[in-house]
Amino acid sequence: MSSMVSGGLVKDEEEEEEEEKEGESMNPTEVKMSQIVMPCHSNPRQELSVGQLLKWIDSTACLSAERHAGSPCVTASMDDIHFEHTISVGQVVNIKAKVNRAFNTSMEVGIQVSCEDLFTDRHWRVCHAYATFVTQRTNNGKKITLKPIVPQTQKEQVEYSVAAERRRVRMVHDDIIRDLLSHGSIQQVNSAVGNAVAAEKTKVESVELVLPPHANHQVNTFGGQIMAWMVNVATIAASRLCQAHPTLRTIDMFTFRGPSQVGDNLLLRSIVNNAFKNSMEVGVRAEAYQEEGPNRHINSAFMTFEVLDDHEKPCMLPWIRPEPLEGERRFQEAIARKKIRLDRKYIISRTQSEVPLSVPWDPRNQVYLSYNNVSALKMLAARNNWRLSSEKDKVRLYTLEEKSMLSFRVESEVDVPAHRAFGLLAELSRRPSWDTHYQKCELIYRVDDDDFLYRVVTPSVYHGVVGSTTSISQAEGILQDFILLASKRKPCSSGDPYVIALRSVTLPTHPPTEEYNRGEVLCAGFTILETKNNMSLIRYYNQASPEVLPYISTDIAGLSSSFYHTFCSCSQYLTQNRVQFTSEEQTEQNLSGQQTTNKGRPPL
Repeated sequence: MSSMVSGGLVKDEEEEEEEEKEGESMNPTEVKMSQIVMPCHSNPRQELSVGQLLKWIDSTACLSAERHAGSPCVTASMDDIHFEHTISVGQVVNIKAKVNRAFNTSMEVGIQVSCEDLFTDRHWRVCHAYATFVTQRTNNGKKITLKPIVPQTQKEQVEYSVAAERRRVRMVHDDIIRDLLSHGSIQQVNSAVGNAVAAEKTKVESVELVLPPHANHQVNTFGGQIMAWMVNVATIAASRLCQAHPTLRTIDMFTFRGPSQVGDNLLLRSIVNNAFKNSMEVGVRAEAYQEEGPNRHINSAFMTFEVLDDHEKPCMLPWIRPEPLEGERRFQEAIARKKIRLDRKYIISRTQSEVPLSVPWDPRNQVYLSYNNVSALKMLAARNNWRLSSEKDKVRLYTLEEKSMLSFRVESEVDVPAHRAFGLLAELSRRPSWDTHYQKCELIYRVDDDDFLYRVVTPSVYHGVVGSTTSISQAEGILQDFILLASKRKPCSSGDPYVIALRSVTLPTHPPTEEYNRGEVLCAGFTILETKNNMSLIRYYNQASPEVLPYISTDIAGLSSSFYHTFCSCSQYLTQNRVQFTSEEQTEQNLSGQQTTNKGRPPL
């Protein structure tokens, strides 16, 4: 069958070349596996079974985790996996795994899967995944504390920085679905569809006996084997709905809730929760039991399948008629999960340059916008090809040119503790007091303790819009405004900076008006790193959009030094308020509490 390699092939080869340029030094936690796909690994379409691929992925990732930990490790969870291409019999699967970041007793392992055609020497990406592993306790029951990861390359630095944000999203994943179901408008079940297939028809129940070949070196059931069994029953359920051989496209984030051992009976249940136009969601639940004792919930997963025609295009699927009560609940939750998948694909999975500048904000995509906001700034900060453009009194201006994008960074050290500088700069409403580019900054909505929506007014540097009929005299004096999402983060571990990230969003309650030119911020913000003698290294970043570039272009060209005066003003503001801020902290916390109590409904 076709491997669908035409789209994205060039892009993947370019990514491989960039990785090679970064250096030949191998990460000590990196593990590689290559497997040729044999007929025994394939499904009825003569393509690699996803269950077999998951077993290889889990094995490779586990070896990487254990190489870093120096002790046995188990899979705790796996993030969303989107399978971009299928793999045919005779092709080679290349899997590469390495530890991105170690926290206290857990670590994130990044996995990249690519395919190789031996006859054409072509390579393409199949999927990438992030798995969380934890170490086994010692014989006396103590947890093993992991040593930190030291990034060596720019790519590793990016993964290291963003791993903290991914961890944050994992921890609130279940809460997002609950919020969607409680506050979102969920589609009601349409039982009047005449040709709908009863969900009961798709039910699958299967029991597997865990034997020694199914166990890992710790005599627990191999996580990859459990995932393979779950894919098997899910595929059967999907086939019963579509009466064809389906293709697995996505596995949602899932968590292993407990271990299973040799001798367990593993009960696997699956059912189609909902069928959309070209895809269906199948829910799978795995429970372990023995002759005595209750069933133990091991894992639950949700998988999205498609049916492809001869041209590799998705086919229309029949409607599903859910069972009463529990079936209707699963039907509605499937809609919520689809919404989450779209948000994650639209906001997280794309590169920063592919995401529209102003994404519509609402409470249901807030977690992913916040993730994108902070991770984009961390990725920009991790770039290693910044060039010093100018320097004055230890205030330095750097620039970074990548394709059609120009970014700049201004940095200086100030005699203020990092946590105090963070608290002062995070209060964006104070910025007009030291930044002349901010004429006004009003808080629109306090989302939570870490995220805020602001409207900022700045002086315009334009005398009209290119291609418009607006005269210079008409356009002079028109101000610009921005609707910004501000996301702040404290350090996740020692050596991490404080982060204040800014990006544009759109709000229906604050549309563009004739009185203001609506500006856009793609990626901007501060990182604050504690240095010696209780001082702070403050860096301001901005990925310059057309509305922002004129503010800094003369500085980059060396025709002015407004960046220097602005940063001096910022330093003076921090120094003057370093003591006052301490006495005002309690007052601000009280005000924040009042804002939380009185914030009402979000601006929709």
